[in-house]
Amino acid sequence: MKEINIKSKENIHIVFWLIKDLCWSIEFKPLALIMILPTVSLACYIAYKTKEYTSDFIHNIAVCFWICANATWMIGEFFNYELRFYAAALFGIGISIILIYYLLTYLKKAK
Repeated sequence: MKEINIKSKENIHIVFWLIKDLCWSIEFKPLALIMILPTVSLACYIAYKTKEYTSDFIHNIAVCFWICANATWMIGEFFNYELRFYAAALFGIGISIILIYYLLTYLKKAK
């Protein structure tokens, strides 16, 4: 039952993310900016709820960084700020978390 509850949260999270990105692409700034909060909040909630399952938790934390990077990039484009460096740093943190997880998993299995 818990898995179904998280799955429904993941599904609505995707809807929020798509709304944010659609609004970004058509430059509808008000809704795009508003959608940052529920998108990031729900991603963090999902990560927290999956903390008992290491693989899911790690991937969900990476998604949190991905969304924050995506939102940072969007804000930079909307307001003509050069934020791509910060967005890239957040993307890098997310991918680093996953790479470290897989490296540690591989090393553990190799023993």
